[in-house]
Amino acid sequence: MSDPISGRLLELRTLRLLPPVTGEGWDRGARKSTPTFVLPRRGGGHRNSEPRRRSFVQHCRSTITSAFVCLLLLFSVTALTAQEKKLDSFTISYASMSGTRGPLWIAKDLGLFEKYGLDGNLIYIASGVTSVNALLGGSVDIIAASGSSAVGAAARGAPIVIVASLGHIAYKLIAHPSIKTVQDLKGKIIGSSRIGAGSDFALQRLLPKLGLIPGKDVQLIPTGISESDRRLLMLMQGKIDATLGTEDNILQLGNRGMKFSILADLYDSGVYTTSDIATSRQLLKQRPRQLKAFLMALSEGTWIGRNNKELTIRIYRKYMKIDDQKLLESMHKNYLLGSIPVRPFPNEEAIQNDIEDLSSSLPHLRGKKAAEFLDLSLLKNMEEEGFFKRLQAK
Repeated sequence: MSDPISGRLLELRTLRLLPPVTGEGWDRGARKSTPTFVLPRRGGGHRNSEPRRRSFVQHCRSTITSAFVCLLLLFSVTALTAQEKKLDSFTISYASMSGTRGPLWIAKDLGLFEKYGLDGNLIYIASGVTSVNALLGGSVDIIAASGSSAVGAAARGAPIVIVASLGHIAYKLIAHPSIKTVQDLKGKIIGSSRIGAGSDFALQRLLPKLGLIPGKDVQLIPTGISESDRRLLMLMQGKIDATLGTEDNILQLGNRGMKFSILADLYDSGVYTTSDIATSRQLLKQRPRQLKAFLMALSEGTWIGRNNKELTIRIYRKYMKIDDQKLLESMHKNYLLGSIPVRPFPNEEAIQNDIEDLSSSLPHLRGKKAAEFLDLSLLKNMEEEGFFKRLQAK
């Protein structure tokens, strides 16, 4: 009868739960080692490197666990960063390629829209009336166009409101060099941009002040061209006798050696044509934070442009495709240092003029006040929070 202890040891060795003996008897010549639990090796037997294999497996498991934790943390941080950087899409249209658009271009190129949480998209729509239609159709969120375009649409029942301004446009009445005085315009053709556009209303307001009645003393025709430099080209070609132009246009004509006559300054004559910022009342109600962010980016763009001449010139050169250094410097002076306000509050007198201009064709506008077409709540909130003071302290 076999020894029960020896039988038990043999059973354990058979199951490979104890190391095999190396000598006779169950403990003779046995290696003195601590018993280890090992996995069976294909083909039987075992290797002396089993502890190293176990260590390697444990190391791999530890490495995989660490890598998984790192990836989990990385994905979590990435998700949080994406949420933090999520930008609200916001589309802005502008109705002319002129120096008044400088703050918009600066805000775009310097990432100011992103700074205030917007994915700002600028598009050029060459007409205030078309811009209004795009706003009403939901294609754009905000428009930069003449105040008269917004007032005219609102007067016809469109839910449009003016929330800010890019200042007045320094228009002058420019005529063919053969026309020396205002009285010489009698019987002549004066070209505006489009019916109902800012330049059209400006001329209808200016000419009576000069003693000329449109349709009687002069013929006022829409050219369909919003860019004043292109209208002046028509003038030089003899297709029209006079039109509105800016200081920049005058400098351009002079640099080309072209002759012309300046008959009146609209601002000095009390005719204010403004480039205003308008949106829908629905969007103002539903997305006030985004609109406020836009106004902050716009204001900062104006401030930066005012204080950084070289930057402004570079951006004007890029967007307006102008290389004339004198002209670019003139634009910086006339717009960023001149007509464009850092605090973009609309000119209520100019809007009141637009109301009076439109009242002849829209009688129900008579007696209306500019305040009815404005909402300054966001600008006032910015001012109360000290935004403009902080901006100008930079």
